Amino acid sequence: MKSVIPVTVVEIKAACSQCNLRELCLPFGLDPREVNQLDELVGSRRKIKRQQHLYRSGDGFEAIYAIRAGSFKTDVILEDGRDQVTGFQMTGEVLGLDGISTEHHSCNAIALEDSEVCVIPFSRLEELSRQVESLQHQFHKIMSREIVRDHGVMMLLGSMRAEERLAAFLLNMSQRFTVRGFSPSEFHLRMTRDEIGSYLGLKLETVSRAFSRFQEEGLVAVQQKHIRILDTPGLKRLLNHHSP
Repeated sequence: MKSVIPVTVVEIKAACSQCNLRELCLPFGLDPREVNQLDELVGSRRKIKRQQHLYRSGDGFEAIYAIRAGSFKTDVILEDGRDQVTGFQMTGEVLGLDGISTEHHSCNAIALEDSEVCVIPFSRLEELSRQVESLQHQFHKIMSREIVRDHGVMMLLGSMRAEERLAAFLLNMSQRFTVRGFSPSEFHLRMTRDEIGSYLGLKLETVSRAFSRFQEEGLVAVQQKHIRILDTPGLKRLLNHHSP
């Protein structure tokens, strides 16, 4: 019988009012009194070791999770047994929205590195959202952001060549790191090339060839998972179907 590694739960009060990610998360737009109400709602932080599951497909839905540190991937298991990566999430983003409609999670959430999340019980969030209009508005914005991201992936898979898909992925990661106060041109990717390929609908070999071409053309410098974007306009031109 396969053993299950327990997830470490750290019973530390997750104070939204003291979090440096509040502008990316649920507290954005709330006044101090409303943030204090949200503080009362968020019960604990949970630490997830690299490669451990935060939740699995089919698990009952009880909470959503704000990523306080680290990063995750979400995936589903296809009928043939393969993993299909459906997204990558980083600090300030919310996991678990997939469980709202059926009250069961429809995908797996796995830590790409040692990570920490704030646990937000959904029933209590719904109750507070009915009292605090600005919280409800911010939660709807977060849900809308996820929908827009899903649409972006559909466009990647439906209309772009392999190199355009990778260029779009790198530009998206650059933008997300920028919002978090990090360098837009130099960052470390926590996911493997195989996981990138799964997300973009590409084979591992195709992803590797695209990275090699980008290096040869002076668009990026790659050292294992460390990425340095050398020519952002060039990536954008490639994305817009123009020659770099």
